[in-house]
Formats: sequence, C-alpha cells, structure tokens
Amino acid sequence: QVQLVESGGGLVQPGGSLTLSCAASGNIYSAYTMAWYRQAPGKWRELVASDPSDGSIYYADSVKGRFTISRDNAKNTVYLQMNSPTPEDTAVYYCFALVQGVSYWGQGTQVTVSS
Repeated sequence: QVQLVESGGGLVQPGGSLTLSCAASGNIYSAYTMAWYRQAPGKWRELVASDPSDGSIYYADSVKGRFTISRDNAKNTVYLQMNSPTPEDTAVYYCFALVQGVSYWGQGTQVTVSS
C-alpha cells in the first residue's frame, strides 16, 4: 500500500506563484511514476504534469512554460511549482503515483486563483 499526502494548496493571485507538495509513504520503490492531475468544477479530471522517473517529463499544453514538476526521491516527494497562474488554473489538484502497476491517488488540494 502507498499513501499520498498533498499540501500547499490555497488562494493565489493571478501572476503569483504557489508550490504543491505530495509526500508518498508505504511500499515505494525508486522507479515509479508520479504526476499531478486537476479537476475544475464541471470538467473532467485532466493530467497536468507527470514524471515517470526516466526523464520523459510531460506537461499539458495549458501549463507548459508556467508549471514545473520535480521530485526528491530521497524524500519520496513530488512538487508542482505553479508560476503565473490564471483563474483558469483554479481546480482541485490531485497527486498520483503508479507503483508496480498499481495506481494511487491523494485526497486532493484546492487551488483558487483569484484577485
């Protein structure tokens, strides 16, 4: 079993910055995928960024150049640095991990971009 605990959500002004963190615990091995998804009201959950640990990082077009995913394997933690957010980035952000073919989700953290 793997547990994911997110933190760092909240209210941020347009053009500001915010960093989300997700700490994984349990049966974690170094070669696993971690990612961030988000779901806005009335919309499907969408992939924001993923890091499969082999260097092939993916970003959704809507966040490319503004958001950065990074990970600290020693701490089993993945981060999402959000720069220059816009109101369209308002959503519940979910941490995701794929460990030995099994998917795990965090509980979600609300990010609201508003002045």
